Amino acid sequence: MKAPWNFVRFLPLAGRLLARGRLPTLLFAVASKGAAQGNRLGKLKDDLRLLQSLCLAYWRGEYRAISSKALISVVAGLMYFLSPVDAVPDFIPMFGMLDDVAVLAWLMKTLSDELDAFRQWRNRQHPEKLAVVERLPDTPEQLQLQGPKKP
Repeated sequence: MKAPWNFVRFLPLAGRLLARGRLPTLLFAVASKGAAQGNRLGKLKDDLRLLQSLCLAYWRGEYRAISSKALISVVAGLMYFLSPVDAVPDFIPMFGMLDDVAVLAWLMKTLSDELDAFRQWRNRQHPEKLAVVERLPDTPEQLQLQGPKKP
């Protein structure tokens, strides 16, 4: 399935963000926007949490069974979610989140095999370990100090 036209421009930005070690800042921004949206996100909130958990596990070096292309796509999807100026600007009442939902749904479908593998990995982890791996510290700087771990 072809990537949405408005999503593709975020791929090189995602690669640069990862290369510069800025993933913690992105994850905090996603958590903040997700919390601000409350229940308006519906199932998308669970999808965002899964993508955020994947990125945290990757950042901390706990989960590396994801292709670089898939990781860049996940990061690009999170960046798209944060962008206020995308195909349908977020400030347009009732319609602003529609394109975000569509892009994240496309991402979840396209990367379903990779995300299923991550879900299986999560299910094999002890709850105590998973709580540590997936917990956001108080600031992006604290997370920055914790990683990234190299394979």
